[in-house]
Amino acid sequence: MGGSGGEWDEGWRVMGRRTVRGAVVAAVLCALAGVGAGPGAGSEAAAAQDAYAYDFAEDAQVVEGAASTTDAVRLEPGSTYRSTLPVNGRLYYRLALDATSNAYVSATAVPRQGTTVSSSDGVKVAVQDADARSCSYDSTRFGASRSPHPVAAWASRETDGTTTGCQDAGTYYVVVDRIDSAGSSSDDWDLELTYVSEPGLVNQAATVAPESPGSWDSASPDPLTGDAVPRAGGAGFATATAVGQGVLQDDITPGRTLFYRVPVDWGQQLHAVAELGSSSGGSRFLGNALVMSLYNPARGYVDDEGLGYNGSQTSAALDPLPPVEYANRFGVGDRIQGMRFAGSYYLVIHLAEQMTERFGAGPYGLTLRIQVSGTAQDAPAYLGQSVPRDTFAVTEEEREAAGGWTSGGVAGGTGADESAAGSDGTDDAAMRVVAVSGIGAGSLLMLGLGLWTVVARRRSARA
Repeated sequence: MGGSGGEWDEGWRVMGRRTVRGAVVAAVLCALAGVGAGPGAGSEAAAAQDAYAYDFAEDAQVVEGAASTTDAVRLEPGSTYRSTLPVNGRLYYRLALDATSNAYVSATAVPRQGTTVSSSDGVKVAVQDADARSCSYDSTRFGASRSPHPVAAWASRETDGTTTGCQDAGTYYVVVDRIDSAGSSSDDWDLELTYVSEPGLVNQAATVAPESPGSWDSASPDPLTGDAVPRAGGAGFATATAVGQGVLQDDITPGRTLFYRVPVDWGQQLHAVAELGSSSGGSRFLGNALVMSLYNPARGYVDDEGLGYNGSQTSAALDPLPPVEYANRFGVGDRIQGMRFAGSYYLVIHLAEQMTERFGAGPYGLTLRIQVSGTAQDAPAYLGQSVPRDTFAVTEEEREAAGGWTSGGVAGGTGADESAAGSDGTDDAAMRVVAVSGIGAGSLLMLGLGLWTVVARRRSARA
């Protein structure tokens, strides 16, 4: 990436007069629309245009959850689905499982921005056999912030445990429940479903999880202090921005949720700290202003950490997590069990809607300090491939996408690499356009008119 000024000029010439004129007109109109708008008006307009503010997977198949197992639609491994979860709703979906693979189904509930939710509202997911016996279940709630945002819960059918139930091949059902409370909004929530299959092992694995202290380092490392690199987070699991070890900065507005994915290999530990920057407005305290959640490669909940805010900078760190190991699945608690396979782990950052009332519409500065420690180890001897392929592995492609940015002061870093800012698909020209969009409305208007004048003069000279 990282094109030079000459490449930028050449890009403008290649675009052609008509394309340039259209781009300039769009820029001018955007500038005029922003004139007179107060702080945060742009983010409010975006929220009005996209009430969900969540990027659903482009290839997601739309399916209708059934009110009975009799009519349940079959889900296929490796696929992503989009559905709708009504108030007080319970939906059924169907799985056809063999006797050796582990099946993981995750449901991401997405309420509209501005709706009313309580701290106990959320989503519950279970996998049951044909006799209504539960193989596993999990629930995730919005928490004390009472701010609507995407939350995910997962459930599984596993064949590598010590239990005797849910081991046979056959038909199983995914049950998704919406957890509601009195006073919450009654509008539908959107739902994104993923189904991932993990093959069995060549040899039976130990069914005892590693314990701390002793077998792994449970101490939190010193947070990274290097210069931060700008890195815009994605708006959904499917569009999460790939990041590696380092310090990154982003802007976040109230009600928004940012998604990042961090490759963590077998034997490695993930550490993450989120810092919300200081602001000039407001003086009241808001508990749980920001929530940082961690989900594993199957979108299974691992842990979260919240922080309160009074206008001064404040930070929160995830509790120490064990190194990624297959046997973690036999441990106790989400923080242990969730770190059961390698792959891309998702850091999900949500800023509460109530921040607007207390401190203004923002945007607010967000700093993430991410560390991945430990030497990568060999994967367990699987019988086959996961579906989708490489879900539980760190590929070279993922390493390159996440490792193309570092910051000063990072162990093993090479200094700030601005050219890597688009390693998730954003090129240098687009980054320059983004930079231009940050200019004040008046400056942008003058820039647009100036570019239009240059184009007109070139046309006159050629005529």
